[in-house]
Amino acid sequence: MSLPVWLSIGWVLAGTLTALLPMRLQYAPGITLLIAAPVLILWLGAVHGWWLSALALFAFGSMFRRPLAYFWARARGRRPERPR
Repeated sequence: MSLPVWLSIGWVLAGTLTALLPMRLQYAPGITLLIAAPVLILWLGAVHGWWLSALALFAFGSMFRRPLAYFWARARGRRPERPR
């Protein structure tokens, strides 16, 4: 397997471990994972083709649907409530 695949597997494991943390401790690792994901997805697509990149994008959207919805609402000028 190639390096982007191994790093993506590590990203998934880190995301799973982050989800097990209490909500107040999820922000720092969650933001890091949120920033690293597009880089990994593009790297996967460059090495293995667009179809693997599309699968990774759908998985990313599924895992981060709430934070992405929050940032989307903020970008539109709304004030969504943050989870506690």
